[in-house]
Amino acid sequence: MTHRLPIRVYYEDTDLAGIVYYANYLKFIERARTEWVREMGVDQSRLKAEEGVVFAVRRVEADYMQPAKFDDELIVETTVEMMTGVRVVVKQDVMRDGVVLFSALVTLVALGSEGQPVRLPAVFRRNLH
Repeated sequence: MTHRLPIRVYYEDTDLAGIVYYANYLKFIERARTEWVREMGVDQSRLKAEEGVVFAVRRVEADYMQPAKFDDELIVETTVEMMTGVRVVVKQDVMRDGVVLFSALVTLVALGSEGQPVRLPAVFRRNLH
């Protein structure tokens, strides 16, 4: 399953050189993960309220290949690389016209209400298979 989210680069996303500021790629991929989970039918607000479970990023391994610029139309592509009972690793690529500009491997875990690691919610695991 691959999820795709279109994103346009706004002026506020760029630095003095007119290219996307490096930290904003992390915002782009965060938005894409949020929409990916939403489209799977997982309501994160309800998950937190009813089960006390939230998702957290444990690790990000990122590569910056080419710059994106103001007004570029980008696609953030999210795919599952690996999943266990307690974590999921997703690959996220930010592309322009099919060319990968930024790529990240992101490890996600679920945390309980006290901040302790817990098993990934069943609704989440079910929707990934």
